[in-house]
Amino acid sequence: VQLQASGGGLVQHGGSLKLSCTASAFSLAGHTIGWFRQAPGKEREGISCIGVRDGTTYYADTVKGRFAISRDNAENTVYLQMNSLKPEDTAAYYCVMEIGPPTLWCADEVGIPDVAVVGQGTLVTVSS
Repeated sequence: VQLQASGGGLVQHGGSLKLSCTASAFSLAGHTIGWFRQAPGKEREGISCIGVRDGTTYYADTVKGRFAISRDNAENTVYLQMNSLKPEDTAAYYCVMEIGPPTLWCADEVGIPDVAVVGQGTLVTVSS
């Protein structure tokens, strides 16, 4: 079971990027998928997640109004559209899927599941 994250890069302050999270050996459609990030020297931060049944989305306050998570089941992909990027958004971004007993990690306070599959990070660098 593997997730693949892609789409990072270098962008100027105020620019946009779209990250993708895909899986080659299973369907993402039946799973809650999230994104978290980690900047150098900082703790991991859960930033967004999307549920399964009704596609409910959640965002951390730091990205609310600027980032949008979505899923395309036909493409087996979860996206993270990032707009109005700021230098403080610079970090490695990871997509994550819980594989243990269900927990309330995807809620108003976006968390990171303890028992999870994590894709390799994709680096986002925002220049000032």
